[in-house]
Amino acid sequence: MNSRRDFVKKTIGTIAAGSAFSVLDVNRVLANGKQEDLFKLGVAGFSFVHFKLDEALAMMKKTDVRYLCIKDFHLPYKSTAEEMAAFHEKLKQSNVTGYAVGPIYVKTTAEIDNAFDYAKRVGVNLIVGIPNPEHLPYLEKKVKEHNIRFAIHNHGPEDKLYPNATVIYNLIKNLDPRVGICFDMGHDTRDNQDAVADLGKYSKRIFDIHLKNVTAATKDGTTCELGRGVINIPAFVKMLRKVKYAGSCSLEYEKDMKDPLAGIAESVGYFRGVCAASQA
Repeated sequence: MNSRRDFVKKTIGTIAAGSAFSVLDVNRVLANGKQEDLFKLGVAGFSFVHFKLDEALAMMKKTDVRYLCIKDFHLPYKSTAEEMAAFHEKLKQSNVTGYAVGPIYVKTTAEIDNAFDYAKRVGVNLIVGIPNPEHLPYLEKKVKEHNIRFAIHNHGPEDKLYPNATVIYNLIKNLDPRVGICFDMGHDTRDNQDAVADLGKYSKRIFDIHLKNVTAATKDGTTCELGRGVINIPAFVKMLRKVKYAGSCSLEYEKDMKDPLAGIAESVGYFRGVCAASQA
């Protein structure tokens, strides 16, 4: 039995080395024989707004998070091909994959053009952004032209354009299916919406999730550690599995932003604990 278990462990370990599994993930598969979740855990680059790339990657390494939504303060829009190559090499050395860019505010058609050019040069197939609603037909045209998905980000009750997922969905439901939603579950909740229910309703158009919790389901709610807020995270994970969400759940930690590591680590550990404990 021991030799058989060692063989399985070695086999899964080999797969894990190339697919961003962690030791915890491997042991979990061995323990219950269940397949891994389709969704992956990442970090939204804005969590590291006060830190240089090397510092951000060091925090990701400490928490064993391997997917990053790239922000322009780490990789400026005007970066040369050589600078982009060096950026990706740094990520590779830290076992991190940059899977998307943004959020990017695109208020004009020229800025939409620039966003797609940037994503193409970075080498990702997903843009998280905030376009003006009147430019959605032009945005759809660019999505078709480049075959790069665009996920519109909701920003809560202060956002006059996209306060919640429902508003976005109603604007894009008849557009090309590559125009979708970056679902900020915290801001959705702050707009007095049900984040779990909205994930269920709009999952087919949700391309990215900003994973967070908030202190209240009102405008005054603020980001907190993932396990300490009003959003039912176990129910959210259950819904992720029900709808077979296969994108990234990227932690956007907006508390203690000049000293976020403890809160990020707690949130990452909580999310992984919920996933492990509730594995079907």
